[in-house]
Amino acid sequence: MSALEFIKECQEKVFSGNHITVDDAKKLLNIPEENLKDLARCANEITRDFNGDKVDVEQLNNIKKNACSEDCTFCGQSAFFDTGIESYQLPTPEEVVIKAKKAKEEGAESYCLVAAWREPSTRDFQKVCKIITEINDKVGISVECSLGFLTPDQAKKLKELKVKRYNHNLETAKSKFSEICTTHTYEDRLKTLGIARDAGLELCTGGIIGLGETREQRLELTLELARLYPEEVTINILVPVPGTPLELQADLPNSEIVRMFSVIRFLLPESVIKISGGRETNLEDSGEELLQSGANGIITAGYLTMDGNEAEKDRKMIERIGLQA
Repeated sequence: MSALEFIKECQEKVFSGNHITVDDAKKLLNIPEENLKDLARCANEITRDFNGDKVDVEQLNNIKKNACSEDCTFCGQSAFFDTGIESYQLPTPEEVVIKAKKAKEEGAESYCLVAAWREPSTRDFQKVCKIITEINDKVGISVECSLGFLTPDQAKKLKELKVKRYNHNLETAKSKFSEICTTHTYEDRLKTLGIARDAGLELCTGGIIGLGETREQRLELTLELARLYPEEVTINILVPVPGTPLELQADLPNSEIVRMFSVIRFLLPESVIKISGGRETNLEDSGEELLQSGANGIITAGYLTMDGNEAEKDRKMIERIGLQA
């Protein structure tokens, strides 16, 4: 069987409602370079069949920045590293509402509140709940949260406040995790995802590629995501931050990025697969190719510690390739 025939066979499994096997996923991720465009095209066909032409556009608000107690080696917000990034505490609900209104006006379908801490204190969680309530009352945009580790009661409260989706990334493969973070474990992250799921929240999880992991470890992460079957997968591409241990990490080849997104689509045909941080700096086309290789979502207008494309620029990019913003 040729590589193209194998790709089409896997695609047919997906179209018929079956799951590809672990061995299938491994072969797809290692498809010969000359068949990479075939892999991307078939992933795109799966995306269009299951999700249509609509691109999920999201904006973030980093509501509490810097001085995080965790030592994730990629992160410019960790208190362990001197990165020169400004820090600030939680803003007022009024300040967040203004930004959420702007995001909605710019075409964002969801608005994610992100906080740089291990977990919210009781007081800070109450403040976040007030912010969510104000957004619900005054903006009317889908609210998502990424607040670190949660208790079951906190997760239930977010559900009561109509938070749609909870983001908690696995960051990398389990076999790589101890090289990336020592202040908590991979199992801690899985536990939080379970708490969010048990509370009825949709899941958003993923990781960062380009941390120095092997292709096999990217497969490991991909298979874990497939096991969790989240409603959304968010994949970041490392942007090395000066002052962090990964500041000199080499860029990941574009072909490896395409492989990752395409194989995730074969494994998770119905999920939103979102191109997140690093899109504008690592990809010359800001994501056009990936939106035609399995991805169907972007984060626009900036990330946690770096700027992104203006929303209007991204809207035009999406429309230029025949998709809907």
